[in-house]
Amino acid sequence: MVNTPEELGAWLRLLLTPGVGPENARRLLAAFGEPKAIFTQTETALCQVVSAKQAQALQAIPDGCATLTQDTLDWLQTDTGAGHCVLTLGDADYPTPLLDIPDPPLMLYAIGQTALLTTLRTQQALAMVGSRNPTPQGADNARVFARSLAGSGLTVVSGLALGVDGAAHEGALEGALHGAVAGQLATIAVVGTGLDRVYPRQHRDLAHRITQQGLILSEYPLGTPPLAPNFPRRNRLIAGLSQATLVVEAALESGSLITAKQALEQGRDVMAIPGSIHSTQSKGCHWLIKQGAKLVESAQDVLEELRLPDALVQAPLPWAMPSEDLPEDELLKALGHDPVSLDALQARCGWDTAQLQGKLLELELMGQVGRLPGGLFQRVSSA
Repeated sequence: MVNTPEELGAWLRLLLTPGVGPENARRLLAAFGEPKAIFTQTETALCQVVSAKQAQALQAIPDGCATLTQDTLDWLQTDTGAGHCVLTLGDADYPTPLLDIPDPPLMLYAIGQTALLTTLRTQQALAMVGSRNPTPQGADNARVFARSLAGSGLTVVSGLALGVDGAAHEGALEGALHGAVAGQLATIAVVGTGLDRVYPRQHRDLAHRITQQGLILSEYPLGTPPLAPNFPRRNRLIAGLSQATLVVEAALESGSLITAKQALEQGRDVMAIPGSIHSTQSKGCHWLIKQGAKLVESAQDVLEELRLPDALVQAPLPWAMPSEDLPEDELLKALGHDPVSLDALQARCGWDTAQLQGKLLELELMGQVGRLPGGLFQRVSSA
């Protein structure tokens, strides 16, 4: 971890120098060692590694560097009940899974249970990603899968976005709370902003709870706003921290497919949960399955795919209930598992409109039916 203001200032200066970028910064570090040594080199020596223009830029301190250094030092001293730290490439506590990806971040900011960072060397982690606008079934799948998997000892990694990400973090927090694995990071949120802000704002409370049982990580300096290009880039870290990526629900143009692609490029496994053939939010998962992604229907499938120890795989998963033991309501049978319109449902069950709408409202309030755009309804069942 960064120990002195001088050390922190040198790292920030390297990253903020215009025109250098992460790849050239790594080349400079390989050639000269720590950042402080880079800035003692002559322009001629620097030109052996980078271009003349870049070497010239390295001779000057970037605008705002001193202010950002002080702001970061103040943040490191902030007492929020959770640990704050800054890791640099090569630190003993730097997450070792990220060292295997092509573009590991030179600096990594962390808030939460930072004392457990070293567990990432051995603890199994699973990335869970999906739509920001999931169907009720998709959101429920994310929560229940994450709850069972975290309860079995896995760390769930996602991006704190609305939709599937948020549901996965919520489920993981529940699972770790009731699980039997001590010293576990329940969940890791990798974000695309500085850690001095929470985006989206709706997840402020969730972010706070994550810091109590997990970690929030970012490669972006404090003060970085939610810029669109940062989010696809952070996806490589979500995949890189994990042994595999599970796509819960995604359209064909979803950013989750970027994460899946990056996972494959990093040599990680990709899994996907199938959905309705009528739902656009399932087409991305179906495409991945056609390309060779592992089709999973239960949390047990995930554990087996990750080749965990037999004792863990065979252990009863928390909250796992055989569906055949649950009596089905007549209307739930008529709903099936695909989105359906009120008219089509009325034709199936023969109820009058008022009776049908009343029963649907009742089931919706019980969390068993979800209302979709376009006047459609869909059954919500636990994974």
